[in-house]
Amino acid sequence: MFQPRSDYTYLMPAHFGGAKFDPEAIVAQRSTSLAIGYETERESLEHYIPEGFELLAPEVQVSFSKFTEINWMQGGQYNLINVAAPVRFHGEKDQVDGAYTLVVWENKTAPILGGREQTGIPKIYADIEDLHIVRPHYATTVSYEGNTFLTMDFEATGAVTDGDLEALKAQFASMNTLGWRYVPKVGAPGAELSQFVLYPQGMEVESAQVGVGTLQWTEQTPMQNPVQYYIINSLAALPVKRVTQAVLTEGRAFLHAMGARVIE
Repeated sequence: MFQPRSDYTYLMPAHFGGAKFDPEAIVAQRSTSLAIGYETERESLEHYIPEGFELLAPEVQVSFSKFTEINWMQGGQYNLINVAAPVRFHGEKDQVDGAYTLVVWENKTAPILGGREQTGIPKIYADIEDLHIVRPHYATTVSYEGNTFLTMDFEATGAVTDGDLEALKAQFASMNTLGWRYVPKVGAPGAELSQFVLYPQGMEVESAQVGVGTLQWTEQTPMQNPVQYYIINSLAALPVKRVTQAVLTEGRAFLHAMGARVIE
């Protein structure tokens, strides 16, 4: 009969096997990312920040990323939309600054499952267009079953160079991604598992451009998006007071998936 090994890590269905746990394993992939940050209403955003965290700035950070040449996917690729806010975690043991992940959309199943189960990142599915590029213009759309709920547009105005590029490289070299790993009980209300997770990652920025960025959330009805509409509508209700950052980067991303840990 099947018995799991104590030195292995597994995803469901576990009975077909897993892989030896390697805390030094790194997910490596090429990355093209468009990040747009904007200021919003603090009180409204704090509704989505769990107790135990402090919102450092009333800012929503929305990032599109196209990952290619992914080592664990044997050279495969997928697209991602990450929505986060800058926070500080105040725990009994840990004090950590980072980006609290509100939601991540991805267009492939495999990275969704690993990110949800192993590292507590709230990943769900969407159709995410590759960047449409007519230089200096870049754009993408995000939809579910034909219903677009996010558009991102960027007009590059100049390359980041010299000291500014070095500062950007330092900013992206090490990033603390924070997630809430929540597993509901079976046949009862409440959580079987509820814990906050630190998921360290970084990016080696090779080139970057700044510019003018805009984005638009489009509210959805239950008929258009029955399992995600309330998430989208909550984000759409946050006012965009002003765009604080718009940058397009190229480089390599490194995710320390097996180096993630529970913070308390």
